[in-house]
Amino acid sequence: MAIFNIIITISFIELLKLIGSLILVYTFQFYYNYYTRPNKLPGPLPLPFIGNTYLYKSDTKSLFTSLREKYGDIYEVYFGGQRRVVISRPDYFEKILISSNKFFKRYPHSKGIEEYGLSGVGIIHNDNLKSWRFNRQSFIRSIMTPEFNNEAIKLTNKIFQELEGYWKSLANVNVNLSNNNLQDNKNDWSLETDLSKWMRRFTNDIIVMVSTGKRSYSMASYYNKLSPIKISRTGTLIEDSEKLLQAFRSYSLNSGYFFILGSFIRQHVPIIKDKVKEILENRNFIMDKFNEIIKNRRKEIEETPIGSELRHDMLTSLITVNTDRDIKKVKVVEEEMSRPMTDKEIGGNLFDILMGGTDTTANLFCFIVYYICHFPQVKQKMLSEIETVFPSKSKFDLKHDDLSKLKYCEAIIKEVNRCTPLVSHFTRYSDSPCEMAGHHWEAGTLFLINLASVYSHKDYWPDPNTFNPDRFYKENKKSEEIEDNNEENNKIRHRYSFAMFGGGLRICPGKKLAMIELLSLMVLLFRNYDVELVDMKMPLKLKSATASACEELMVKIKPRIRE
Repeated sequence: MAIFNIIITISFIELLKLIGSLILVYTFQFYYNYYTRPNKLPGPLPLPFIGNTYLYKSDTKSLFTSLREKYGDIYEVYFGGQRRVVISRPDYFEKILISSNKFFKRYPHSKGIEEYGLSGVGIIHNDNLKSWRFNRQSFIRSIMTPEFNNEAIKLTNKIFQELEGYWKSLANVNVNLSNNNLQDNKNDWSLETDLSKWMRRFTNDIIVMVSTGKRSYSMASYYNKLSPIKISRTGTLIEDSEKLLQAFRSYSLNSGYFFILGSFIRQHVPIIKDKVKEILENRNFIMDKFNEIIKNRRKEIEETPIGSELRHDMLTSLITVNTDRDIKKVKVVEEEMSRPMTDKEIGGNLFDILMGGTDTTANLFCFIVYYICHFPQVKQKMLSEIETVFPSKSKFDLKHDDLSKLKYCEAIIKEVNRCTPLVSHFTRYSDSPCEMAGHHWEAGTLFLINLASVYSHKDYWPDPNTFNPDRFYKENKKSEEIEDNNEENNKIRHRYSFAMFGGGLRICPGKKLAMIELLSLMVLLFRNYDVELVDMKMPLKLKSATASACEELMVKIKPRIRE
């Protein structure tokens, strides 16, 4: 109150002078700290208040790539009031990815993380090592079983058949075929559609099923938007699948409000505070939905007689972990690791797999389709491998053992991710002094690993701008050209020059599930359909933040004609 009384006695001109003086003092202090900082690195000049945000044009991948070309393999930028040391050489950041608690945290803890509901739950954003270890152990136990993998493959095949029905129906509606003609022309149709929209809903339907054991119908909802013929589904886990899918997307895209902006700005600045309120309401909608799902499944389990077999889904495993119903009990030394999970912890793990298993897999598969359509020789080699493992004249049976034989398909996945990284960068925070890239860093340093630049670095990849799956493929043939190419790549490649799923403590626990889905999709789509891009000259439409998203991929799909 005293400060307020002083302010109202000051004239407008004097107030402007006072504000100007404060700005000058802040600017002087800002640049004094900048020019006297330890370990001066090259980088763009930051401005007071906004740092280097004036360079940001909504595409972080292009920004960090261009800065690497200008400033080299290690430079610095300032975002959100934090100095970030950007590293683009694996031998510089190898220490970060080696399993060590020193670089466990992704970023410094803040009130924003707590406000957004990310603190101490799940594994992706959890910065409490003890809590993270418990959640990761429970997460891995729930998905790293043969039953889970087999169920994932089975469901992928089943839901893809559902997707085929939607495509066929839309194609026939478009040409106004009658029901009688549908039967006669079951393999004589084509459809132009945005594959990215279908894949996002396809992966969401799968991940909901494998994580909860029950269905959602995101694809059906999207089909109803496109077709005059509406379908209804019963027994769905989520009544409004489309609303939840959009809520996930909004949650992911708006995290910057809580990672970058301060608490005062979020709570008091007009427009921003209204946006924050909307984001938090969206978060509450997601969490309420999760709580309902967990509550209902817990009740079902309690009503099931002990000894009766339960479903092999992630939610069931998380609810029963370290209880009398846990069929996968393991002996642990620490008491904290042997307790049952709380509903909040279960919700955090459920959130992680639904968030991580929907957009990431869908986007990477769209990138795969784009590259395969642009490289006929790669496509033909892929089709030959698929035909060898899954002969067209034999009964089709999608099994994990057969998917593991698709080495060239796996090489395509890796090369696509190298050329168009799904995750272009990630951060690690050290809360204790450390040594990195020949420098000694004080506690509180934030490192940004620029994967996109590593993947195109000439010191590690011969002809890096060329799409060449053979970099990751070794075949048992007497081809000197291929053997020499592999030897050249392996000779210069650093162990972390390709980190598709990260590394160290934070390596993605869902990597096996992701590869199962991607390989299954490649077989199901290209074995049965001819897929072409509607416009071969159209560049890949991307939106790049921490992760890259496919905004649109227009394709023409028609059944393959087999001899």
